[in-house]
Amino acid sequence: MPKSPSSKKPPFSNSKKAIHRRILQAPKIIFYRAKLWWDDRWWHKAIAIFFLLIMLWVGGMYGIARWYMNQRQDQPLKYGVTFIPNYARHFGLDPKQTMRAIIDELGVRQFRLVSYWKDYEKERGVYDFTELDWQFKMAEESGSKVSLAIGLRQPRWPECHAPKWAEKLPMTEWAPLLKDYMGEVIDRYKDNPALESYQLENEFFLKVFGICPDHTRDRLIDEYYFVKQRDPDTPLIVSRSNNGLGWPVNEPIADITAVSVYKRVWDKSLTKRYFEYPFPAWYYAFLGGAGKLTNGTDLIIHELQAESWLPAGFEMNRIEDIPEQNKSLNAKRLKDRIEYGRATGLQEIYLWGVEWWYWRKVVANDPSLWDTAKEELMKAYFVNGESPYKQ
Repeated sequence: MPKSPSSKKPPFSNSKKAIHRRILQAPKIIFYRAKLWWDDRWWHKAIAIFFLLIMLWVGGMYGIARWYMNQRQDQPLKYGVTFIPNYARHFGLDPKQTMRAIIDELGVRQFRLVSYWKDYEKERGVYDFTELDWQFKMAEESGSKVSLAIGLRQPRWPECHAPKWAEKLPMTEWAPLLKDYMGEVIDRYKDNPALESYQLENEFFLKVFGICPDHTRDRLIDEYYFVKQRDPDTPLIVSRSNNGLGWPVNEPIADITAVSVYKRVWDKSLTKRYFEYPFPAWYYAFLGGAGKLTNGTDLIIHELQAESWLPAGFEMNRIEDIPEQNKSLNAKRLKDRIEYGRATGLQEIYLWGVEWWYWRKVVANDPSLWDTAKEELMKAYFVNGESPYKQ
């Protein structure tokens, strides 16, 4: 029995037309339903406006980030490291040998060095700069440049490094004595060919980390103008804390602003596990662009996390703790971290943890971190058309 005409399938062309018609009608349907949703409840309007503002804010941030990246793209990419002799000793390493390897093997030519008050004025009024002298000499002989940390708060725990004799003094007494010491440091190195900048009071306003007696802005401002008066020709850096919001608009407005960037840390308070900060790389370019538009200063990364952040009970200098160290940062994560730093568009980046890489290489017989860092640093020289071995 033949099928009725109504049971026949429509021609393919008719089906195609129907789909096309639905596509054309889709914007009208979406608009109609959105209007019904908008008109239905007052809080629908509030939600829509909220997400629209978020989109506009993030879009504006991204636009500023791209603008700042474009402004900086023609500048050479400079990698450096923070080097601290005391931290090398923590690993049982010889500090001179370690710095020599950093220069000769890694090809590093940018250093952030420290001038701990407790190390160079152990006795009140008696200064011994022997250790900092050989670091500057090594830098000068290799054609390296130095960003010198000065002040009470400088890199590495406990962050503030006062000598024992000054710890129990009231601030009205130790603050002028600190400036006297800073003056000795500045006068000694301000004419050294290796000196490129000072970093004043590392992450000064980071109150939740470190053991420090004072965070008042007035002291920072006073020290800032003291340094500028003592050496007006050397750029002065003031750094912001890791992943902090906002940007500097109050005094002191430094010549250069620096930021610390940490990605993977151990959350000891809530989750009791490793935590990755979710900020995209361009977020730091936004901070740089916002600072440039606000006060004309550029942003550098003075501390890019390139070592593990361990839970309590584990140590950086114990071979048996290497498996835990690798959960926080291994060679692959180090490579990713350096690439992340490069993706920020900030053209001057100091890596944090070089002494640990060297310990893993010469003591733990694991050169993976050292070799990875070397490979990434060589890429920067290649892109810049430079050689790390020229004097």
